[in-house]
Amino acid sequence: MYYCLCVLLYLIAFPLLIASSFRSKHKDSIPARFSPLHIKTLECEPQYWFHACSFGEVKSLEPIINALKSKDSCILITTITHTGFKEAKQLYENTEQGRARILVRYLPFEIFLPLWSKSCKHLQSLIVTEAEMWKMLFFLAKSHNAHTMLINARISTRSQKNYEYFAWFYRGIFTLIDEILAQSQFDKERLEQLGGKNIEVFGNLKTLNPPSLSLHYAKPSLPVFTAASTHKGEEKLILQAFKEYKEKDSTPLLLLAPRHPERFKEVYELSLEIFPRTALFSQGSLESCVQSDVIVIDTLGELNNLYAISDLVILGGSFIQNVGGHNPFEPAFFGTKLISGEHIFNQYTLFEEVENYVLIPPQSLSDTLMRWKELPSSSIKADSKHKLDALLQKIQNAQR
Repeated sequence: MYYCLCVLLYLIAFPLLIASSFRSKHKDSIPARFSPLHIKTLECEPQYWFHACSFGEVKSLEPIINALKSKDSCILITTITHTGFKEAKQLYENTEQGRARILVRYLPFEIFLPLWSKSCKHLQSLIVTEAEMWKMLFFLAKSHNAHTMLINARISTRSQKNYEYFAWFYRGIFTLIDEILAQSQFDKERLEQLGGKNIEVFGNLKTLNPPSLSLHYAKPSLPVFTAASTHKGEEKLILQAFKEYKEKDSTPLLLLAPRHPERFKEVYELSLEIFPRTALFSQGSLESCVQSDVIVIDTLGELNNLYAISDLVILGGSFIQNVGGHNPFEPAFFGTKLISGEHIFNQYTLFEEVENYVLIPPQSLSDTLMRWKELPSSSIKADSKHKLDALLQKIQNAQR
């Protein structure tokens, strides 16, 4: 019945899929997922199959896959987004380290997954991240007696009602999942309500992947404040609070990093209105910009490099209500003083892994900056090596 419904859905959506395939971001993913003529065969028979949706989930698998690369095996990694596929290809495929052969593919749509069935007869474990609950994916794995796992599993507050509405459907999927590693106790309870069994609270996979630096900057002699991943409405709040602090102490430098690249110019112009000595990070070296009051970070991939030289980090996406916060694990890894707004509903599990952070409402930011030197330095609680070993044992010792 489910397979027939998927066929019907595919036929109805086919014209839209054709039209969408002409868009640049879908021109590879749609044919690879929805056209049997473009679905690639598997050149080896995987023992381990990892499925992740997007860039962040693919990245979170890095320590697990790196540990498995030393095994003489075939590892299949599937994803559904262009950014996730690109990241997986860059991180894992054609690697010369290790003995494993790694294949990166787009996940075929449900009705086309049986095309891979013959190649999966030696599949030992299927490991799926977060909420990627494709029924045929788990069915295919169980048809070959593979151990099926849902890891980093979460049900967000925002999406909970949608899951509950289709609880009858998800109960059928959970009968095909052998083991679930939830991000938090809240997620465990929500998954159990939907029919999940054998659930363990494991925490967030991001804690297994310590941040790394792409560049090493010299630490300026003055205090460095970094406002990271900010959203519309937050920059003005932060700039006003920083201005009040500068009236007391003129030495600090503010690094202001908007979350979305399309807002770089807008944020730069806003900062210029309040601080005429505002520089763009892309137009000079960090050393040449330290005479400025504010540097707007208008390049991507720099946050960890900047956290490493920061005294204080203000995490964006948390002073407004509809984002849910951003990752505190990375600044805590570098021991910065850490301030966040109170709206962190998408990051609860990562905040549970961090010690010594401050959650404040927007109106308290100015006062908190005034006493930033009194704040304790943040740090990480988790023993990532122990947790990684435990997870690898679950994956490798799975019984077919």
